[in-house]
Amino acid sequence: MVDLTNFDDQMKKRVTEVKSIIENYLPQEEGFQRTLLEAMNYSMLVGGKKLRPLLMQQTYVMFGGTSAIVQPFMAAIEMIHTHSLIHDDLPAMDNDEYRRGKKTTHIVYGEAMAILAGDALLNHAYETAARAFEMDPQNPNIGRAFAILTSKTGIDGMIGGQSVDVEYVDRPLTEEQLSFIYRMKTSALIEASMMVGAVLAGAGEEEVETVRQIAEKVGLAFQIQDDILDVIGDREVLGKATKSDEKNNKTTYVTVKGLEQAKKDVARYSEEAVQLLQKLPCENEFLHELILQLIHRSA
Repeated sequence: MVDLTNFDDQMKKRVTEVKSIIENYLPQEEGFQRTLLEAMNYSMLVGGKKLRPLLMQQTYVMFGGTSAIVQPFMAAIEMIHTHSLIHDDLPAMDNDEYRRGKKTTHIVYGEAMAILAGDALLNHAYETAARAFEMDPQNPNIGRAFAILTSKTGIDGMIGGQSVDVEYVDRPLTEEQLSFIYRMKTSALIEASMMVGAVLAGAGEEEVETVRQIAEKVGLAFQIQDDILDVIGDREVLGKATKSDEKNNKTTYVTVKGLEQAKKDVARYSEEAVQLLQKLPCENEFLHELILQLIHRSA
């Protein structure tokens, strides 16, 4: 039984643990390519709650996982996520100068080096996840987890969703197109995080599918809340500029549905995710609370 009387303290403790795991897989800043490696590490260590590796870890624990094979996957999912943030912030994309309260990678290291740092992190993520094969060569779940990680990242996942998002800047989006972008660009990595944790712990196919559905709803609620915060959030709390979607002429859930309906839909997706979580034969009270906290966050 997890004592949730002080969730914030538990969250800090777990995030510290996750950061320590991730740091073990970061490259040493040496050699002629040292600037690239510094840019990679700067982007990885600049801050953030490490929600995706934390979701992976806690799903793994919920299904009874106890070994260290989840750790390279935890580092890998954060590298993939960070790669996407570096590229999102570029002048050709959202053109943001701040991320998590710090200067973005292209502002610090230049646009060309930021592009390379993003590319390097994506490739290094797969190299890192592949280290799990060496840790437990006879474990078939590692291959399944690796396939999920790569598919949710690529053309049928995060990058595919990002491509539609970029293509339709300054152009109207249908509700169907917007839903596609959110499911691919945001939900896909959260799905990967939780599904990989479940698969590595030996969860059955039906359980993994339930986890996917939970993660999809969490991702949708998370992205809609992000849209809401871009409209009404506090720049100092968020650590980045607000009104950026308006500045970039991007269609968002708020512009399509309105602010009040967006808030209602965050609550609906949140409730549906929790209901599915409660149907699983195992439980993790911290994971339950974490999902609610990240969906209804103010930063």
